[in-house]
Amino acid sequence: MPRILCAGIAVLDEVFRVREFPLPDTKVEASEFITVGGGCAANAAIAIARLGGEVAFAAPLGGPAGRDAIGDRLVRGLAEEGVDCAGCVRAAGARTPVSAIFINVRGDRTIATYRDRRLDVVVPLDPDRLVADVDAVLVDNRFSGFVTPVCRAARRRGLPVVIDADRATVESDPLFAMGTHVVFSGECLRNTVGTDDLAAGLARIAQFTDAFLAVSNGALPVLWRENQAIREMPVFPVAALDTLGAGDVFHGAFTLALAEGRAIADAMRFAAATAGIKCTRFGGSTGAPRRAEVEALLAASRSR
Repeated sequence: MPRILCAGIAVLDEVFRVREFPLPDTKVEASEFITVGGGCAANAAIAIARLGGEVAFAAPLGGPAGRDAIGDRLVRGLAEEGVDCAGCVRAAGARTPVSAIFINVRGDRTIATYRDRRLDVVVPLDPDRLVADVDAVLVDNRFSGFVTPVCRAARRRGLPVVIDADRATVESDPLFAMGTHVVFSGECLRNTVGTDDLAAGLARIAQFTDAFLAVSNGALPVLWRENQAIREMPVFPVAALDTLGAGDVFHGAFTLALAEGRAIADAMRFAAATAGIKCTRFGGSTGAPRRAEVEALLAASRSR
């Protein structure tokens, strides 16, 4: 199986399942609660590992090891999933990010995240070594200063570089030009370009990068640009229980499929099936499926 490097953010998620989101100055009772590792790149790494890929993970974390309990816990959890965390940089005195997440009965989520700004200046120790033995790279844009040298090193090797555009930025963000593939969340693209027209948004981003461009949009079809035209693919209809991490799982599955040599449309469908199954399970990254489950869903959809 291909080996993928995921680089970006890791977060400890404290997830509460509630009937409805709390209103200001009110209290609600949670029906379920879980503490789980999260973050775009970290969730994608877990998804890739569960799909059978080899995966390494690099991120700025609080430290040093043994002094930042949250960072220690995240590294331990990723290692238990088979993820190689040797590329993580433990910043002395800084704290690893944490999130409080509420998920309602429709699977929608509201998130509050704390991120120590001292992590913003952390850079990887040896980007060239990080990409030396991988077949593709996936980065998120939460720590641009950390992932930029990783992208440059990967492009020097001619590797596919998939960028998970999750945080709103500017259309001319230099990171977009460093990727071979940029896949936006619908929320990120809307807030970056200032329009609800996602096809038009992709066209505007295309002025600043030659990368393949796509956008996921929850239960609505995935859109991507091909020869200056827009293609779309319906996602799998599921009863959504928890959408937390679904986009991250999508990016991980998409990157693995590219590294396996699948065509774009097949890679998109594989990713959509993986994310769809995850949405049926509560618990963020713990709901990422195994490959046999994804292949079964794809086979069932072809037989209809």
